[in-house]
Amino acid sequence: MSRVAYVNGRYQPYRQASVHVEDRGFQFADGVYEVIAVIGGRMVDAEGHIVRLERNLDELRIAHPMSRAALQVVFEETIRRNRVDFGSIYVQVTRGTARRDFPFPAGVRPTLVAIAKPLDRAKIAANAAKGVAAITTRDQRWARCDIKSVGLLPAALAKQQAKEAGAFEAWLVDEEGRVTEGSSSNAWIVTKDGALVTRQLDNGILSGITRSAILALAKAEGLKIEERAFTPAEAYEAREAFVTSTTAFLMPVTSLDGKSIGNGAPGLLSGKIRALYEVYADSQAAGELPSAPYLAP
Repeated sequence: MSRVAYVNGRYQPYRQASVHVEDRGFQFADGVYEVIAVIGGRMVDAEGHIVRLERNLDELRIAHPMSRAALQVVFEETIRRNRVDFGSIYVQVTRGTARRDFPFPAGVRPTLVAIAKPLDRAKIAANAAKGVAAITTRDQRWARCDIKSVGLLPAALAKQQAKEAGAFEAWLVDEEGRVTEGSSSNAWIVTKDGALVTRQLDNGILSGITRSAILALAKAEGLKIEERAFTPAEAYEAREAFVTSTTAFLMPVTSLDGKSIGNGAPGLLSGKIRALYEVYADSQAAGELPSAPYLAP
């Protein structure tokens, strides 16, 4: 089956889809993006993702390409045309095309691109069953990581470093020696007394939609939650650790910088929360539950 991409009002064959050479997303990384999970051909937490997309566009003073309802239609049609049952849809909005100059151009129409692809749910589940490795590295990103910008070079460098180390993810460490988040995920630990710890929302991390859902599920279970920064040393001594993201759901981290976390296997609490989230995600995509909210920093 041929893949289809949506570009500025047209559904086009994937191999032919393109944007202008002077699109500001290409030349200035002047844009934002979202990745939304798809289960049963329907999006998970679409409302939260669209609200976050609009908030980030406003932060960069980029015009909204269309209404929320219209965006939903475009995303659903892109998923349908690509026949994605389980997977994700990637959405990117840039300021648009204009003669190359640093100041914002006036009267430019934003560029909207959407592509959908299938993912292997069994492979993701297999990774979760055995756990994954992570490393730490210096956080070299800009000061507005709360904006899901397409300027992802520091994250790509960190992800490559993780890959070369045989790890699944890189945890970024700020100048004060505290973990901010993963290169493409939010970072969590479980302390020896069973508290869930993840960094508080600020400009140093992205407010993950999956993070929001996990927090809501944990609160409903009566679990102890601490939204605060933690150090790699604290993570080494943690009972459990995991990351959350749109495409990984909740992924147990069983080693960090080559040091086993806990007993070196996925923890019981991580497994419980992942199971709760899978039920939530399936039900949310089916329209049986409201979307997890977008929590602004």
